[in-house]
Amino acid sequence: MKLTLPPFKIRNLFLAVMLLKAVSGAYAADQELLDILLQNGAITQAQHNELLKSESLTSEDILQSPVTVERLAEVTEEVVASEVARQIDSNFPVTAERVGSGFRFATRDGNWRTDLQWRAQTRYTTPVRSDPRQISSFNAEDQSNFEARRLRMKIGGNGFQPWLQYYFEVDLQPSRDVDDSSSSASSRVIDWRVDIAKWDWGGIRVGQWKVDLNRERVDSSGRQQFVERSIVNRVFTIDRQVGVQLRGHLFEDSPADMRYFAGVFNGEGRGVNNTDDNMMYMGRLQWNFLGRDLGFRQTDVEFTDLPTGSLAIAGATHQGSCTRWSSSGCGNLDGFEKPADATADQYEIRQVVQEFAFKYRGFSAQQELHRKRIRDTLTGERSELTGGYVQAGYFFHNTFPSFPAPLELAARVAYVDEPNASNIMFENARNEFTIGANWFFSGHNSKLTLDYSRLKMDDNFLGIDESENRLRFQWDVSF
Repeated sequence: MKLTLPPFKIRNLFLAVMLLKAVSGAYAADQELLDILLQNGAITQAQHNELLKSESLTSEDILQSPVTVERLAEVTEEVVASEVARQIDSNFPVTAERVGSGFRFATRDGNWRTDLQWRAQTRYTTPVRSDPRQISSFNAEDQSNFEARRLRMKIGGNGFQPWLQYYFEVDLQPSRDVDDSSSSASSRVIDWRVDIAKWDWGGIRVGQWKVDLNRERVDSSGRQQFVERSIVNRVFTIDRQVGVQLRGHLFEDSPADMRYFAGVFNGEGRGVNNTDDNMMYMGRLQWNFLGRDLGFRQTDVEFTDLPTGSLAIAGATHQGSCTRWSSSGCGNLDGFEKPADATADQYEIRQVVQEFAFKYRGFSAQQELHRKRIRDTLTGERSELTGGYVQAGYFFHNTFPSFPAPLELAARVAYVDEPNASNIMFENARNEFTIGANWFFSGHNSKLTLDYSRLKMDDNFLGIDESENRLRFQWDVSF
């Protein structure tokens, strides 16, 4: 009995045959069509074998086989849709996919690429929002606070060549205090940079970014082990600066494996032009002593298969009006007044840091020891500041299978000795002890963090000490 198909069904089937002929060079199109019909249950194995015996097999022969109209129509539509999708996937000049750094759009030759990522960090804190630094801060009224701590848009990739790379980061709505102007919560570009990274042994970066002085600050706030960085960060970071840097990776995969960084910067902080010819100079040497590179990212949520560690030393020097820096730009530590003339080179700063980090199978640890000297060129007074921290975390599921696999427990101890705000001849000794827990839903791209801190300060000028407890809870998510 001859099978009769509606004209539009025949047209669709022959369209499938034509598509198969266009893409198949190894088999006859009609034979491949029979294989597809067999795989989709439109014909039996016996019918398939019988049709293949014909030396003059044509698409008309296939149409006359005892195949149901409905099933043949379904198979035809599947073949056409699959082939169209395959042609688009293989021939369309631009690809789109989801990667760890967000959504990626790239040309097939790899010369052009853009990664787009959105990030939100929402936080609850009680009874103090930040790190108290004066006795008055410990005695202040309790504060419970919800905030969007960070709302960021990140754009990165490469252009012209895979080794010509770029990156921008926009802080969309920073939080502000009630007595701050609305401009304090305005969107701002915090990072912008271009990298010439053709050779591993040496590349050049220009722009504005967190200078590669110490691990805790360079580690993204979205890749931290605790809700926030330690009390050490505010005092010793040189943060984001505008400048140029030479950086490279030497002796890879050997016992001498190391990274180096050497840069020259304005020294005035984020988005500020230099006021004179004094520049900030910095250098960092990182030895990956086990022959495996250790990137800037806290915790070992990746469960590093082989032990990986680094030792680093770094230093920076600058003379200007600043004694501290942050993502808001240039500022001054407690006890150091802002010069009346913003262009005055009043403070000469020299600082060094020693650093250690290690990861292996769910265990991570890192440590920093800082020393900073500030000389007031107007009075000749010198102030010495020291500080450091040690922190570690572990996924106990690695040892106890009944322990939840996404859960990491961590602890940190930190201290800072700094000049007293009332009299810099005396010191304040601040201490932090923090325990925390992370629950990772999708690595660092989606995690919950809960930490508890015991904060303590000894005021040697007043001869008194105070302490405070703090609880923080945070969801950090990147899309």
